[in-house]
Amino acid sequence: MQTWNNRVARVTRGAALVLLGSTMLTGCFDSNSSSSGPSEPPLDTNLFPADGKLEATIRRTEGGVPHIKADNLKSAAFGHGYAQAQDNVCLLAEAIVKARSERAKYFGPGQGNINIINDFSYKAQDILSGAKTEYPQLSPESQALIDGFTAGYNQYVLETIPSDLPVECREQPWVKQIEPVDLLAHYRIIGQYASGDRFATGLVYMGVPPTTSPQPVLAGNYAKGQSDGFNVAASARKHVESIDTFAETELASNAWGIGSELTAGGKGALLANPHFPYTGHRRLYQAHLTVPGYLNINGAGLMGTAIPLINFNDHLAWSHTVSTSRRFTWYELELKSGDPLTYIKNGVEKPITSKTFEIEVNMGGPQPVVMKREFWFSEYGPMLAANLANAAFPAWGGTGLVNKKPAAYTYRDANTNTKKLLETWLGMSRASNLEEFKNVFRNCGSTLWVNSTYADDEGNAFYIDSSSVPYLSEAAEAVVAVKRTDAGYNALFEAGITLLDGSKSRDDWVEGQCGGLVPFDKKPMLQRTDWVQNSNSSYWATNPDAFLTGYSQMFGDEETELNPRTRLGIKMLQNPTDPGLDASAKPPAGADGKFNARDLIDTIWNNRAWYAEQFMPELKTRCTAIGATPVNVPQRLLPDAPAVSSPGTQSVDAACGVLNGWNGTYDLTSQGAHLFRAFVDIYRSGFEGDLATQFDPVDPVNTPADPSITNLGTADDPMLQSLGAAVVLLNHANIALDSQLGNVQYYQPSGGVVAGGDPANATASSARIAWHGGDGNIDGAFNAIGVVNNAYAEDTRIPRVVTPAYVGQVGTPKESWVAAGLSANNGEGWLIARGTSWHFGLEFTEQGPEAYGLLSYSQSTDSDSDFFIDQSQRYSMKDARKLLFTEDEIEANLLPNRTITIRN
Repeated sequence: MQTWNNRVARVTRGAALVLLGSTMLTGCFDSNSSSSGPSEPPLDTNLFPADGKLEATIRRTEGGVPHIKADNLKSAAFGHGYAQAQDNVCLLAEAIVKARSERAKYFGPGQGNINIINDFSYKAQDILSGAKTEYPQLSPESQALIDGFTAGYNQYVLETIPSDLPVECREQPWVKQIEPVDLLAHYRIIGQYASGDRFATGLVYMGVPPTTSPQPVLAGNYAKGQSDGFNVAASARKHVESIDTFAETELASNAWGIGSELTAGGKGALLANPHFPYTGHRRLYQAHLTVPGYLNINGAGLMGTAIPLINFNDHLAWSHTVSTSRRFTWYELELKSGDPLTYIKNGVEKPITSKTFEIEVNMGGPQPVVMKREFWFSEYGPMLAANLANAAFPAWGGTGLVNKKPAAYTYRDANTNTKKLLETWLGMSRASNLEEFKNVFRNCGSTLWVNSTYADDEGNAFYIDSSSVPYLSEAAEAVVAVKRTDAGYNALFEAGITLLDGSKSRDDWVEGQCGGLVPFDKKPMLQRTDWVQNSNSSYWATNPDAFLTGYSQMFGDEETELNPRTRLGIKMLQNPTDPGLDASAKPPAGADGKFNARDLIDTIWNNRAWYAEQFMPELKTRCTAIGATPVNVPQRLLPDAPAVSSPGTQSVDAACGVLNGWNGTYDLTSQGAHLFRAFVDIYRSGFEGDLATQFDPVDPVNTPADPSITNLGTADDPMLQSLGAAVVLLNHANIALDSQLGNVQYYQPSGGVVAGGDPANATASSARIAWHGGDGNIDGAFNAIGVVNNAYAEDTRIPRVVTPAYVGQVGTPKESWVAAGLSANNGEGWLIARGTSWHFGLEFTEQGPEAYGLLSYSQSTDSDSDFFIDQSQRYSMKDARKLLFTEDEIEANLLPNRTITIRN
């Protein structure tokens, strides 16, 4: 395998081949002559090259960050596509395989037949076919971005010898040139990450009429015996039955917008801290794009997005956090008596239609097998096997929940349309002030499933839930509100299912100016000169000095409990000079109480945790009271593993001694952080009702609170019992109570196996890198990180190393991890695979934006790249990069031999 430097040299030596290939690419994929879309619109030289030839200069600086400069938007996207492919070609290629419903074709049926289920489901969800329909309708700006990025990716693939690709996709037939519609199809999956994509593991696949088999029909060159024991339907059923909620996206973030009142210079400042997976297509990638006089942005976007998504320019900056809003609704269809394929709406009969789709499946023979299957649809979208997702629902044709008549279930997704995806972020990136930024959303721009938190050089701080939310009529909203008084319906609602009545047009979305989505003037938003924030809790408490109320319940609940990251974040904003439990630590805003860029990145890295600050003083008091007396440890507090048996009693004296010396943070040198993690997880799950002070919406930051005084300081004290159980657990895991966190918590990228291969063959790709931070939910850490129990690189079919976690038996209807996913392997600790990713602190100064940050898992997924773990090592050391923005800064910090100009 060549290094990145050698690959650049090979490109230079093969220039003649590249230029010849580029001419061919222009004919096939350039929008000037593409057969997949209309002829190019009237020429705008900000968007398209006057001579039709693409050219971009890519200058790499510290961390491998590409600064891409071009004379037009299409050429800038061309450079961006090329740079992303240099660093992450296997991920990008696998994303296109997924979007084209070709996983089974290249990787076989997959574990539990998941590739077959995915491929069919994405066809039923109109992923690729919808992209083909959308592409001709794209704005010129969107076409410039998509066509340019596609051409850049294709150029890299064309000029790279297949044997030089990273091992995960080396010499694989699925690494090939793509078309713009393929990239747009990938965007349609991105758009539905928090909605329809969650139905693609079986919920859509199993939505068949009564007496109809969900098994696919095998045809073509299928040979008898190839599918012995092959049962896609049974696999799909298992996948659906494993879903316990649609309300949790497993994506999180922190974002603060700081206004003029809290900055030394009187301008705005921003904290950006998305918590995303370290593997897969949801990785973020930093790039700086410049088109002189038109665009100048530095930021990071998800894999394959042609423009960064969390950005700053000369005048403004923003970040995103996953919203509490709802991006889809389910509909109960009232079926015609005796006819499961006809439903009644407003007294009129309507057909449930069907389409038949085909996919190819590699069954180990010389050619893929062709499979086909029929899928069914209402006017809203695909039909669902709702009964498999939740036992409250009947099977197709059973008595419905809404009208108590024969029913079937379907859904409508707010993010099926991605025509304005790139247009939205381009508009945000080109805005020069708050009104221009707001205009993007006034014009029905959407950020899909996230909020936006903003700051600018005029000292404004602004928050808006800018996600795609179904627009229900007042009558429909009122009906849902009434139904939520029923415990059963509200349980569905809390699980993320908004069930509407498909027999009445009253429950249809209000089309309005935004095509069924809530318009700008009805979205929660707040503009301040002190601060706004969001850490995935309700918009309601964006700033407790100005609660946001009166919005659609589709945006989430008001006057509701806040998650621990939100509580800690608000506490730090309200008390910017308070260092927390460690009196010697730096306060969030320093001694002067005014935030700057360094303060904000340091705030992410201060590694404070809500539950430590809430419970440690009380726990220390109880430790003093119990002394050396053993506590009782009920078996129910321990993991469901035969070897972890209750000792009956357990001394907590040593544990109390460790915690007495802990500074309350999740730093690498912290001794006791992991012990407190095990304690607090067991305490909160094992004694869920132990807090004496209930939630009070007047004081959402400080409530609920106060452990009860029942059995205080005795062998049956719930807090001490939980600490005793934590000691038993860590002793069994062979983790010393006084270990430094950096010795038991680490990041270690892995792979080395081609996509679709056996995860058992995956190996570590680097040494362990000690990792600071804590679990956002278990520890309540602001710098939130966590483990992932998945043998594949998140939403890919690229294998990765995974460690088994202890499984608990407390407080949940299904199995749950103990101690934030502590490995069950002897002495292994916590292998971190998600959390703080692209993160920075920024302030606007008289000289422009000044920012410091990192991409925690680094730019490249190629283990031979110089940019594979360089930023990860810096994260471990809390060594932030300055985010270079000006020409002088860039030119002064260029990496040797890392500047190239590419042409097409």
